[in-house]
Amino acid sequence: MTQPQMLLIYNAHAGKGSFLAKLPEVIDMFVKGGYRVEAYPTQSAGDAIEKVSQIPGYMSLIVAAGGDGTLDEVVTGLMRSGRDVPIGYIPVGSTNDYAASLRLSSNVLEAVGDILGGEPQAVDMGIFNKGVFVYVAAFGAFTDVSYATNQDMKNLFGHIAYIMEGARRMGDIKSYDLRVEVEGEQHEASYIYGMVTNSVSVGGFKGITGKNVLLDDGVFEVLLIHTPKNLLEFQEIVTALLTGTMDSPLIEFYRTDQVRFWSEEEITWTLDGEYGGAHTFVDIHNRHQCVRIIMDGDKSDVLGGWRNLENNAVRTVPELPDAQDSNG
Repeated sequence: MTQPQMLLIYNAHAGKGSFLAKLPEVIDMFVKGGYRVEAYPTQSAGDAIEKVSQIPGYMSLIVAAGGDGTLDEVVTGLMRSGRDVPIGYIPVGSTNDYAASLRLSSNVLEAVGDILGGEPQAVDMGIFNKGVFVYVAAFGAFTDVSYATNQDMKNLFGHIAYIMEGARRMGDIKSYDLRVEVEGEQHEASYIYGMVTNSVSVGGFKGITGKNVLLDDGVFEVLLIHTPKNLLEFQEIVTALLTGTMDSPLIEFYRTDQVRFWSEEEITWTLDGEYGGAHTFVDIHNRHQCVRIIMDGDKSDVLGGWRNLENNAVRTVPELPDAQDSNG
């Protein structure tokens, strides 16, 4: 019987390089689990996309070890390849929002054990113009707060530091005049922030993507924040976000499988925490259950189809165009 082969793609710099110390044990566990392992350290941004998009036909498993950005590149490459290969994820980044949503272990060796003992489950992915994102596409204020906030301050104050950083930058907040189309209706307003998500947490925050979020239901959660006119309105927005009520006329919240944005000026977006280009038009739609992520245990509260999926079901992943269009 032919031994199954797997591709292990890892970011040597993720998690301050902590994964490298575990790499020999990781490979040993996969070998003992019956796999022939090809290990590949990413060399630069976009490298994993190129590697996975050309994945040989004999590979039966891809394992991504890194942060959300590494997973994003692996998923993008797989969707470009047009192949249906299950993905195992070892989260060793600094935030790991998507792994937290799926309750994947942050312990490297436990994560390997869960991949070996788990089952592939189909989840949704996002199409952003001609690009791909796993769990969040965002624009506007605070998209870089998690990177700009001093690490010591984060450790000391926790999530309050993010709010403090946002308040400090209140005078620098930029407004974006947008036309937004969702559920067949168009809205025109001035916004400071927007995000389209398929996750129960973003930037380490839980609750700001809505309640009863499912990662395989074919819809996104869309949050749009209007431009506050004063500090009181800013505080109203913060309170609504922290309580998870979204109960404010300054906040729009939708569940939808597609949303479009138009603007006169180019707007910079982030995809899964990485630079996603500057655009005047963005078309985001949900690719329903198009990628299989290996999970161990019952995740039925975030996967509505967990109990209904056949373990070995093969789902055709439509080929994704190669080109990224910076202006739609």
